[in-house]
Amino acid sequence: MTEPSTFPPTAPPPRLVSPGLYLVATPIGNLRDMTLRALDVLAAADLVLAEDTRVTGKLLSAYGLKAKLERCDDHASARAAELAIEKLREGAVVALVSDAGTPLVSDPGFVVARAVIAEGLPVHPIPGASSLLAALCIAGLPADRVTFAGFLPPKSGARRAALEELRTTRQTLVFFESGPRLADSLADMAAVLGPRPAAVARELTKLYEECVRGTLDELATDPRCQSPKGEIVIVIGPGEVEVASEADTDAALAEAMTRLPPGEAAAEVSRALNLPRKPLYKRALEMQGR
Repeated sequence: MTEPSTFPPTAPPPRLVSPGLYLVATPIGNLRDMTLRALDVLAAADLVLAEDTRVTGKLLSAYGLKAKLERCDDHASARAAELAIEKLREGAVVALVSDAGTPLVSDPGFVVARAVIAEGLPVHPIPGASSLLAALCIAGLPADRVTFAGFLPPKSGARRAALEELRTTRQTLVFFESGPRLADSLADMAAVLGPRPAAVARELTKLYEECVRGTLDELATDPRCQSPKGEIVIVIGPGEVEVASEADTDAALAEAMTRLPPGEAAAEVSRALNLPRKPLYKRALEMQGR
């Protein structure tokens, strides 16, 4: 094993941090995942809006930084937005951070960013650690087209209803989940989405980082997915395209023709079932007795 260097031998020089709101990504576990640019911004910040000031205080202390901290969680975001706009109008540098990862991704801060944008004041992203992207990288599933759905409802009925809305999406699905709900969520996913390939990533970048791969039904009963500790990301592969049967096609055409002429009915069913319009129009005319 190679000994790690204590610091890169060279690095681009820091640039002047101009006034504005900076959405700063922070480590999701490993403190060395802090970017140099993020450190530049936090060192220059006149105000840091934090999801939890205690968590951010520890982060700043780890890098020898000090800053004026104000709370910006779900209950204080409106006040934080007012404060940020006031400071930005004075020409200040304001940083917004969540407890871990990229702000606004299932974290507080949207109210602040939207309010600042509405005022025409500058907003800058400072990219960095993201559990969503980290999980996608190691899941071994397609990452070219992705739907991020955040946290699902905690109750099974509402959760299955939300999953049903995503069932026909031909993209990789990504969810956040908590340890105690993981097994139940995986079981609901398997019931609604079928045995799709999936991955459960947890404790990303931390000492006990783990990625469990398999089909949804396999993962739902895997001992490693029974109330594990840590932050969890579920990545689910896209479903296969379902081809409508002849009976389903005829039923859809018959229903559409109760409301529309044959040409428009064929076009509607073509879009709904992802089938070519011309054969559908011919079938619609046959069904109409022409």
